[in-house]
Amino acid sequence: MERAKKECILNAAARAFAKVGFRKASVDDIARDAGVAKGTIYLACESKEDLFYQSVQRDVRAWVAKVASCIDPRKPADELLGDVATAAFAYLHQHTLVRDLLTGIYYGQLPGWTERFEDLRSIGRNNVVEILRLGIRQGRFRADLDVETTALLLEDLQLAGMLQETRLGGGQPDVLKRRMTAGLQLVLDGLRVRPGA
Repeated sequence: MERAKKECILNAAARAFAKVGFRKASVDDIARDAGVAKGTIYLACESKEDLFYQSVQRDVRAWVAKVASCIDPRKPADELLGDVATAAFAYLHQHTLVRDLLTGIYYGQLPGWTERFEDLRSIGRNNVVEILRLGIRQGRFRADLDVETTALLLEDLQLAGMLQETRLGGGQPDVLKRRMTAGLQLVLDGLRVRPGA
């Protein structure tokens, strides 16, 4: 299958899954939106589930690439964490398919896919792991830091922020920014090398 046609199908699938969820999205509607025959969809994927996974995986990789563009190893790692958190939050606000994956909405719809979803979530942590390791090399973060666990914790904190945004209806960006800044400061206080240590 030609790359452009597959991208068109994945774009249509991502729109459908983001709009109505996995269960309600129909392959017929996705094919119609992509401007292809229903059979063509199955040339791009094995099943509706595979189409969903490919759509989410593509969006996760785009998210990671967008966030990675913020990483400048010449900057202090603690500043980079703030930059990356802001960029990630903005991206996820606009890309509900990835946000819903990270917040666990699809786990109940596809219970057998927990491991695949966790693999996708781990891709999203790669940038944070890189920054934490950079911070250790820069001497800004503690050398004894458990990088993988800390990255997971930071991801969990970001997810809590996204859930809070959903609860507030997305209408209070100043409140969310203050909470994100305060949360990041608490985390950074634990990550940073203490003077005299």
